[in-house]
Amino acid sequence: MEVVVTRKYQVTIPKKVREKIGVKIGDRLLVRVVGESIVLTPIRGSDALARLSSIADRLLGGPKRVDAVKLVEESLERETGLH
Repeated sequence: MEVVVTRKYQVTIPKKVREKIGVKIGDRLLVRVVGESIVLTPIRGSDALARLSSIADRLLGGPKRVDAVKLVEESLERETGLH
């Protein structure tokens, strides 16, 4: 199937393809380059969480607890220089 790239570098996913993989308006797609190809993969809710979890596990050496309030406070201190 062939599509055309618009002036804004947009393409339309053909209806048959959208229906086959279940892509709906507002869905998010992961864009990857594989060799000379552009690959679009739908990101499903559970897929996204699983990906984030595996990335965090790999980078952090396993599940970690995050104190979001502490992270924001530290960021504000760095930005403002206030302690």
